[in-house]
Amino acid sequence: MRLRLVPKETAWDFFSRPKLWLGISVVLMVLAFISFMLQGLNYGIDFKGGTTIRTDSAEPVDIAAYRGAIEPLGLGDVTITEVFDPTFEDDQNVAMIRIETQEGEESVTGAVVESVRSALQGAAPDITFSSVESVGPKVSGELIQTAAIAVLLAIGAVLIYIWLRFEWQFAVGAVAALVHDVLLTIGIFSELQIRFDLAIIAALLTIVGYSLNDTVVVFDRVRENLRKYKKKPLKEVLNISINETLSRTVMTSVTTLLALISLFVLGGDVIRGFVFAMIWGVIVGTYSSVFVASVILLWLGVKRDWSKPDANLGNQFANVDA
Repeated sequence: MRLRLVPKETAWDFFSRPKLWLGISVVLMVLAFISFMLQGLNYGIDFKGGTTIRTDSAEPVDIAAYRGAIEPLGLGDVTITEVFDPTFEDDQNVAMIRIETQEGEESVTGAVVESVRSALQGAAPDITFSSVESVGPKVSGELIQTAAIAVLLAIGAVLIYIWLRFEWQFAVGAVAALVHDVLLTIGIFSELQIRFDLAIIAALLTIVGYSLNDTVVVFDRVRENLRKYKKKPLKEVLNISINETLSRTVMTSVTTLLALISLFVLGGDVIRGFVFAMIWGVIVGTYSSVFVASVILLWLGVKRDWSKPDANLGNQFANVDA
């Protein structure tokens, strides 16, 4: 017996309340933008500049004791967090110490790192530094600019691709869905103040690709059904297309989420931010393919007069393989 997450034949109406779904998306995007403007992102060392030290000790992490030991060194903004992970041994206690870039220095010097080590040994004699990572302020500023350009170029490339493969209405719907996914992902990171570093930029670009793939599958079926059902209203064609691809969409999303959730639970704290972004992106990407991209396509409409010689105008690249 084959496993089915949705019935073989479905006839659900996804456009009974298009304004409601699009309204929810708009409200969420506005909230995400407000959160970003008010709180900003919790930039990691990659974007802010400074040094991250990961410590290991058999003794329980005492953040107050660690802070008290480091404070006399006068290093400015120092953030200390304990790291929890189910893969750690019982006697493995890990902390993450972030030290801001020192004035006149590209990064924290080796002498400063040694002074931090000596100071912390007073609070935890067996403490060791398992990793020390530094990024200068100039490099971090360039990384922010490059990351933003990468995301914008990816969305621009999608606009051109969908426009050539389908029609401009499809392109607008697809790009709106991608902007929706990226903005909501940035918003959740801003609201929860999860560390935002280069790994999250990689996740954003992956989300763009995943969401686009899902949207193109739906749009490709829409294009086929526009030729098959020439007299049906666009709303019915969209509903038929989404229902026909629903099983594939749900199965792909669920199997992807199973792998991501496993990584989130067992993969450790190093990749947890990336995996969280991917989980969130798969959920909102699946949602936006149906309730953002398709709703915008419904509102914009597409050329339906197939009887005239120019009926295929805008579809001149429709038969080009991806």
